[in-house]
Amino acid sequence: MERIAVVFKNEEIRRTLHNNEWWFSVDDIVEALTNSSNCTDYIKEFCKHDQELSRDWGEIVIPLWIGDPGGKQKVNCASIEGIFRIIQSIPSPKAEPYKRWLAKVGSDRVQEILHPELATKRTKAIYRANGYSEAWIEKRMRGIAVQAEPTDEWQNRGVNGEPEYAILTAEISKAAFGLTPSEYKELKGLERENLRDHMTDLELIFSMLGEAATTEIARRQDAQGFGENKTAARKGGRIAGEARGKLENETGSKVVSSENYLTEPESRMRLKDTKK
Repeated sequence: MERIAVVFKNEEIRRTLHNNEWWFSVDDIVEALTNSSNCTDYIKEFCKHDQELSRDWGEIVIPLWIGDPGGKQKVNCASIEGIFRIIQSIPSPKAEPYKRWLAKVGSDRVQEILHPELATKRTKAIYRANGYSEAWIEKRMRGIAVQAEPTDEWQNRGVNGEPEYAILTAEISKAAFGLTPSEYKELKGLERENLRDHMTDLELIFSMLGEAATTEIARRQDAQGFGENKTAARKGGRIAGEARGKLENETGSKVVSSENYLTEPESRMRLKDTKK
């Protein structure tokens, strides 16, 4: 596992991938929030006052290999959820902003349960803050809804969850774009980023077409089980692929793009395209 540094309040926090998610050094987090020179003793002390955390410590925190200039060593690490649980028990003024933020997030989520439209507004606000145009955001939001439809159908048609969902999704993408999602991400230079968040308008549209067509075919043909739904996924993706091919023939321009929004916002890149 590779050591990657991230900045946490101007402190370097070590992290590593474990089970396909980031796990962070507990000692680094505690040191950053307390300025303690002896994190082990500090952790023992605050665990004395939080018996629940102490009881669950072995589940929240696990030793993982992290590489340093001097070589690899095992470091106690926790996931994002685990780190936030630990922060809640740290009796330090530097931890208070995080505790208040967690309380605010919890309050917001409760409000979103009571009023689901607030979740949509929050998602749109995040995309706006990241420099996406209103036109792109509307397509992305619609795409999120369409993307969930085949998964709901598969769940009701005898498909046995992951990794079968991922295989069927890859079938749609391969037929629609000639690339699986992993190949698409490689083309765009993405690692753990969400592929859809780096698609152009047309890429989003043809993604939606492939998924909507797959859902409709599965319903109309009453596809059951993984095999029949795999056939439906190929057919649905092929419909999008054929439509994409026709557009490319008419315009002389490829839909599939290596473009991403890692360094430049979508709205700025859209403005450049209109000026060409």
